[in-house]
Amino acid sequence: MKKRSSIFRKNDRAFTGLESAIVLTAFVVVAAVFSYVVLGAGFTTSDTAKKTIDEGIRQTTSSVELAGDVIAKGGNSKVDQIIVTLQLTAGQSPVDIGNDSSVGMMVVSYADNSTYISDAAWEQKFIGSNNGDTVLEQHEKVQLNITVPDGSMLKGDETQAVNREFRLEIKPKVGAIVPITRVTPAQIDKVMVLK
Repeated sequence: MKKRSSIFRKNDRAFTGLESAIVLTAFVVVAAVFSYVVLGAGFTTSDTAKKTIDEGIRQTTSSVELAGDVIAKGGNSKVDQIIVTLQLTAGQSPVDIGNDSSVGMMVVSYADNSTYISDAAWEQKFIGSNNGDTVLEQHEKVQLNITVPDGSMLKGDETQAVNREFRLEIKPKVGAIVPITRVTPAQIDKVMVLK
């Protein structure tokens, strides 16, 4: 009888094929679930990164550019208006240039060595082809008439307005800022092309 009991004794050394198949299946299922989670997270991350890169490129590339000369209009030894003409840069999407800064459209700032105005007064006028809206599109040009702020050096006396450097920053809703720095001439005339 002792022999019979030794046959039925538990033997931990043996590992059957069925047990190994169950363990292998469990490993495969766990690995599949884990890889699905990792791939899903990777796709989400790469999609978010792509959107971030695209938005960064849109924000850092200039969407509008200067088209032509900067003109100053004055009289009585003062500069009253600065006129700039803008167009879209090649390949850019249309830009709304409405002058209502409360809804986040284009803003123009003015600075000289005595004045900084973050939202200078300006008016727009499309020149050439135009479809009647406030959106600057390919093959359109818009002229901005910027009013020189009171208290600035350009509206000072005769000695203050001449040979005076000033800076305009045109800030569209989308795209980089367009900086324009010019110097008034030694003599203030009614119309001046600024260099």
